[in-house]
Amino acid sequence: MTSRKTAEQLPLAFGHDPATGRDDLLVAGPVDAAVAMIDAWPHWPAPVVVIAGPVGSGKSHLAAIWRAKAGATLIEAKAGQGAEEAAGRGPVLIEDADRNGFDDRTLFHIINNVRQHGHTLLITSRLWPMSWPVDLPDLRSRLKAATVVEIGEPDDELLSQVIVKLFADRQLFVDDRLVAYIVARMERSLEAAQTLVERLDRLALARGSRITRSLAQEVLGEMVGSGDFGE
Repeated sequence: MTSRKTAEQLPLAFGHDPATGRDDLLVAGPVDAAVAMIDAWPHWPAPVVVIAGPVGSGKSHLAAIWRAKAGATLIEAKAGQGAEEAAGRGPVLIEDADRNGFDDRTLFHIINNVRQHGHTLLITSRLWPMSWPVDLPDLRSRLKAATVVEIGEPDDELLSQVIVKLFADRQLFVDDRLVAYIVARMERSLEAAQTLVERLDRLALARGSRITRSLAQEVLGEMVGSGDFGE
């Protein structure tokens, strides 16, 4: 094994924290409605709001902004965890409801307590509520009354902003022309953007080089070849 190959397999893993403040929020067409809903709180059209969107679409960022703004409590809709009581005391947040799962009756009582006490509930999910595995008819009825805001598929403008932000979160700054090159050749998803930036960062760190067009071309080719995303 060559020394270069060994170096590439031993990158130093520096931690990085994403910026999640309101000023760090990326605003573009696909997320405008969700951003407007967060900004409109507490004047929501319904006490329960669901933000639905694909992995990496910014749901957690929006939820973090709202949680700080509303002083909301993060809960899980599962029995015996005090979630129903928390919903009676103030605003509450449930993240990734479809992925983390929930107990029908607990979620039903959470929504009832929110409505009864004049509080608000924000739920994030990859899927619309009507696609959730709900067996309790009363809960399904409550979810039908919720306001659902969808985060659409990212356009070039949003993908460019996301890539710049993901690099900035890692204290890296790339040329606009390189960002445009990447956006023109990558899968149209924010999850792909996250994977791409992570791999570029690790490869550049392993080789001790800047993030260049040739490096981006290499990573894009590897991701297409491995099936991580198509052309």
